[in-house]
Amino acid sequence: MPSAPVLPAPTPTTVPPTPAAAPATPTDNPLAGDTFHGSNPGAARAAAQPGTSPEDAALLRELAQIPTATWLGSWSGDVASTVRQVVGDARAAGRVPVFVAYNIPGRDCGGYSAGGVDSPAAYLQWVQAVADGIGTAEAVVVVEPDALAQLCGDQAERLGMLRSAVDALERNPGTHTYLDAGHSNWVDAVTMAERLRTAGVRGADGFALNVSNFQTTASNVTYGGQVSALLGGVHFVVDTSRNGNGPGSDWCNPAGRAVGQRPTSSTGQLRVDAYLWVKTPGESDGTCNGGPAAGTFWPSYAVALMRAAV
Repeated sequence: MPSAPVLPAPTPTTVPPTPAAAPATPTDNPLAGDTFHGSNPGAARAAAQPGTSPEDAALLRELAQIPTATWLGSWSGDVASTVRQVVGDARAAGRVPVFVAYNIPGRDCGGYSAGGVDSPAAYLQWVQAVADGIGTAEAVVVVEPDALAQLCGDQAERLGMLRSAVDALERNPGTHTYLDAGHSNWVDAVTMAERLRTAGVRGADGFALNVSNFQTTASNVTYGGQVSALLGGVHFVVDTSRNGNGPGSDWCNPAGRAVGQRPTSSTGQLRVDAYLWVKTPGESDGTCNGGPAAGTFWPSYAVALMRAAV
């Protein structure tokens, strides 16, 4: 499934946070106590491939067992049925599924993961199908990686689609939505806070950071705290799937990276609801640095990510 490329950007302006409306407490976390669900089928298949060394196979089997988000887009077929199946599997395991809605028109602004449906009406129909698949179950949905950080095309139209997506998903009592907000080294905190506000983050559970990127957890927590303060204390989640060694010299399949902290809702950080594996470790960012097409599982890269974290 497609990944969410992250374009290089200037170092953001340092922004002092404004006072939050009210201090948060640990009980404010809507994900408190949750354990997460999601598979990495590419890792499981690679582990079973003939010729895979026992050491590599063991690392791939371990990777396949770590809860990883399910990405939803055109490849999902009947998306309501796809989501319903994942929800059922998660319920049977006593866990909470994590989804990524990734089908907005003009997705990735023509980059490696270009695509999406062809109109706002088609997009809202698709999002409603995602919501229908979740129903009354508990689920986490990360909404449209890069859509706010890139913000290409008709900006008002895109912001309106994101607001409508949040509204549709949040009608479900157990759905927790997090609008994607780029990462700590992309868009300055003031600009991102305003984009989030306009896109309806106050109607969501919060925002998501570092999806498919490599910035450190610490830098994202600091940046997220600045954005949160500007929004009166809105919560957020951080993708830690590949940030164990921090960023490399490139955003696309950089060498020497490592998987990061395992998914958890016990972060020990005020307003950080969870560390999640949103990007599927081992899936290529695109045809760069020797990688296959975006979203294709790349066994040697997956093994390197796991080995570097040992």
